[in-house]
Amino acid sequence: MTVDVEVWTDINCPFCYLGKARFEQALEGFAHRADVRVVHRSFELDPAVPAEESGSVVEHIAHKYGIPVAQAEANERGLGAQAAEAGLEYQTSGRDYGNSFDMHRILHLALEQGVQERVLDALYAANFADTAPLFGDRERLVEVAVGAGLAEADVRRVLDSDEYADAVRADEEQAAAFGASGVPFFVFDRRYAVSGAQPAEVFTDALERAWADAASSLQVVADGDACGPDGCAVPQR
Repeated sequence: MTVDVEVWTDINCPFCYLGKARFEQALEGFAHRADVRVVHRSFELDPAVPAEESGSVVEHIAHKYGIPVAQAEANERGLGAQAAEAGLEYQTSGRDYGNSFDMHRILHLALEQGVQERVLDALYAANFADTAPLFGDRERLVEVAVGAGLAEADVRRVLDSDEYADAVRADEEQAAAFGASGVPFFVFDRRYAVSGAQPAEVFTDALERAWADAASSLQVVADGDACGPDGCAVPQR
């Protein structure tokens, strides 16, 4: 018996970074941790950004939301404080943003090879804990992915092709079908959903609900004559 958790995320998303840590806190204390399977799904926050473009996060946020740069800087400091509470490193200045499509394709490669968690953590660390540019820099992406356990030849093969593009689009279509308009978006056994970087206890509750449903015994609502491996029951007249 297992519980399947699918998590729609984007590398640009600070709340995805925070949400992953809070979910893992809940998972760590869950009695059936070994029976939970987690898969990370693709969601692009800024799919229209050119693949080769990289820019300042603070300036991007100020422009996107029509707020002063000083307010965007304050918002980043607030996120940094939340990250620190979760035990995460967070650079509140100097970070960049950009198109994440290739990163999502690499994450599908990592899923296939059993190292998706490691690669996702490495991408988050490269984006949020390091001021070195990540977006629009193919060699930096290769470096991060290889450092997390993928073979360089595999990473370059994917980047030189459209491999896993359909998988990314399928994830995004499923997110839309679920009504997800933002990330992180957690789905438990395709029965319960949690939106946003919620406190750990919210994730604990969702895990417990999903486990209770998975563990519930089958309820037989009608029982009658039937055939089995030993033959068919013959009604007595």
